[in-house]
Amino acid sequence: MKTLVLANQKGGVGKSAVATLLAHYFAQQGQRVLAIDLDHQGNFSKPLRRSGRAELANVGADALMISSATLLPTKPFVLVPSAAGLLGLERQPALHNPFARNFRAALAAVNAQFDLCIIDTNPNPDIRLIAALASADFVLSPIQLNQEALDGVGALLNHERVGIRKIKAVLNPKLKLIGLLPTLVEPTPFQRSNFAQLIQQYKPLLIPVGSGPGDFAFIPKRSAIAEAQANAEVLWEMKKTAARDAWKEIVPSFEKISGIVLSAGEHHGLAA
Repeated sequence: MKTLVLANQKGGVGKSAVATLLAHYFAQQGQRVLAIDLDHQGNFSKPLRRSGRAELANVGADALMISSATLLPTKPFVLVPSAAGLLGLERQPALHNPFARNFRAALAAVNAQFDLCIIDTNPNPDIRLIAALASADFVLSPIQLNQEALDGVGALLNHERVGIRKIKAVLNPKLKLIGLLPTLVEPTPFQRSNFAQLIQQYKPLLIPVGSGPGDFAFIPKRSAIAEAQANAEVLWEMKKTAARDAWKEIVPSFEKISGIVLSAGEHHGLAA
């Protein structure tokens, strides 16, 4: 089982929507998918639960940190949902190491049961994010095209507690950064300027999807994507031209991410 964590220390970047799309995409490709929602807001859990596609575990995601002996359904697509108990984990510092060990052990226990685990995380740099990154193979960081987000890339990599480089050096040497994934991208001069700035400053952290100088993975801002998330629909199954058009824009990015995550015996991601 490969484990992919979606992480960004800023909320409102469309991270949970990307996680939802990825979960449905990999499940449609015939992969056995375990979806874990570590964000107490539950924006990953809600659409997956309401879609009826994922089997709901009988425990919340906090249980995976409290105990390593949690049993999950033997189905090809399983959701471990958000839970109110997630909020209390950070307030128990004496148990942080056991929480992280339990979470890793819980994932190891289902290693043969799933092909891919997708973990959505909260934006706060707390034990939930640490445990997820310490247990992951890959991390993908959705990012908005604004100056605040660009300024935050350094924290993503170098935060003294949950920076990817710190986690890799201290807790998880196998961790690979797939890259930054610009989200909510619009064809406006302002967005084009910010995208160009992102390429100039952080080109090695972007995900190439073509041979052109600006061919990098991104998620467009489309009302159909927000509608699919709100109504628990699968974007490419919606009977709207706008939804199909949005999906066509996303496919190259998801194909590249899928190739990185599922490539047998070869990790392409950028070493953090």
